[in-house]
Amino acid sequence: MTAGQEADCSNYDALMEARDSDPSIMLADKGYDSDPIRQDLRDRGAVPEIPTKRNRHVQHSVSRPLYALRSRIECFINRLKNSRRVATRYDQTADSFLGFAALSSIRLWIRFVRAT
Repeated sequence: MTAGQEADCSNYDALMEARDSDPSIMLADKGYDSDPIRQDLRDRGAVPEIPTKRNRHVQHSVSRPLYALRSRIECFINRLKNSRRVATRYDQTADSFLGFAALSSIRLWIRFVRAT
């Protein structure tokens, strides 16, 4: 968990170390568009599906149908933020916040399972 004002890409190394195996495809937003991250993913055998920033000289292509899957995660996070406590980070400790985020996720999952 990072501070609210900290960039997500600054914790890329910790994220990749916490994984059991290397991903085959990495879907990420423009915040992860950097040459070291792209090279590390290629070294791990992954395909970086990261759109390039507008100001880059070399523009990389992205598979639109594959990148569209990322919207499902964004929609889930948006629904998760409907829980006011998650959106505003009222909790003082990381354990308390992550616990409530897990509880809210379970609540959303149960609604999804019951609807199908």
